[in-house]
Amino acid sequence: MKRQNVIYPKAQKALKTLGENLRLARKRRKITSKMMAERANMSLMTLRSLERGEAQVSMANYMAVIACLGFQDDIAQVAANDILGRDLQDAAL
Repeated sequence: MKRQNVIYPKAQKALKTLGENLRLARKRRKITSKMMAERANMSLMTLRSLERGEAQVSMANYMAVIACLGFQDDIAQVAANDILGRDLQDAAL
């Protein structure tokens, strides 16, 4: 039996926002869905699912679209400023 990941509501909302943001960025650049799907090497249905923020879409597909739009450097900033983690690390010293 395949194990299903649990996606909490806050994470679902973040994925939905990410998908919407990627769709808006694509549209601002006047890139059609078909063109983006081809550039990101995915099906049009996968792109549509991604732009809806569906959790079943692989991280690799999200990254392909992010790279096509030129946002790969922004991804490097995720968790870069981990205040809580640093505080916990300092407390353990």
